[in-house]
Amino acid sequence: MSKKNDVGMYEKYNLRWVILITIWTFIMAIVISVITEGLVKNIEIALAFIILLIIIFMGIFFDIIGIAVTSAEEKSFHAMAANKIEVAKYAIRLIRNAGQVSNFCNDVIGDISGIISGAISTTIIYKLIAIYDIKDGMLLSITLTSLVAAFTVGGKAFGKSIAIMNSEKIILMTAKIVNIIDDKLGIDLFSDKKNRSN
Repeated sequence: MSKKNDVGMYEKYNLRWVILITIWTFIMAIVISVITEGLVKNIEIALAFIILLIIIFMGIFFDIIGIAVTSAEEKSFHAMAANKIEVAKYAIRLIRNAGQVSNFCNDVIGDISGIISGAISTTIIYKLIAIYDIKDGMLLSITLTSLVAAFTVGGKAFGKSIAIMNSEKIILMTAKIVNIIDDKLGIDLFSDKKNRSN
């Protein structure tokens, strides 16, 4: 009976997470798109390229966190948690919520970064065509799009090795940020009682 209840609770919690993350992704995508599009349209080409690189790096950075959380082991932080080190408790909660953390970092932020980097690339292409009076922008479009894809995929491939080899350090760093958000801003990213008990 208890197993059935656990499954039911999990399904209910999972459905709640799916609905919540869908809404948040929609809101975040709109906000970030509006901000970046507004910035890119009104700045110089060089600065537009810098923003593009920042967006690509953001996707790679969060991908590293998502992989680190799924590859780390919880037991590594138990000794620290036993010594009342608050950050270790948040690290354990990150690992216990690895599915949600990975979904947010790899899928939500990753997809948003990909969409926005594509939109910024298009804006940059139009700017270059207008500035240099390029008659056929197809080659330019293919080149820039391919470069963005190459940097993104290559960066994530490199990041995966970093995430796996340094998972504990990355999780502790992330746990410190989560701790600050919870402690200073009063936003509990893991509100389920089961995870708060450890």
